[in-house]
Amino acid sequence: MRKVVVNTTPLIALSHVGQLDILKELYGEIIIPEAVYEELSVKEESICKKAVDRSVDWIRVENVKNQMAKTMYKTQLHDGEVEVMILSKEIAADIVIIDDANAKKHAKYLGLPVTGTLGVLIKAKQEGYVNELRPILSQMVEEGIYISQSLIDMCLKQVGEG
Repeated sequence: MRKVVVNTTPLIALSHVGQLDILKELYGEIIIPEAVYEELSVKEESICKKAVDRSVDWIRVENVKNQMAKTMYKTQLHDGEVEVMILSKEIAADIVIIDDANAKKHAKYLGLPVTGTLGVLIKAKQEGYVNELRPILSQMVEEGIYISQSLIDMCLKQVGEG
């Protein structure tokens, strides 16, 4: 089983468009650090928290072992992103799913294989788990998730919908 560590934003984006299960389809199980779960739990009634809580059979919450390492990243990243980096290194993650550009740079610098929400959706389309990407991307934008039009166009072109 692949070790997949996911940050907060991809969970929020996918759950808000009813596509959180794509992660289960693609990876079987995902891991989120405790700080990510805490970020999702700020609003007890959030769509994302409810979706994650319903998915405990395939979403595992883990604590980072090296609490001291958190101080190295604190000035540039949020708690969830920091724990994603640390946990990914600790468990030798096969892939990290994170959207923030700065966090992606840190992950790549650490040698972690990185993708984002749109990369997950492209893979889901390519592997037949979704029929069309366009309606999902449109719904994400309607839900207030920012995606530039040029990025939308690039994704659609990559999956033959452009």
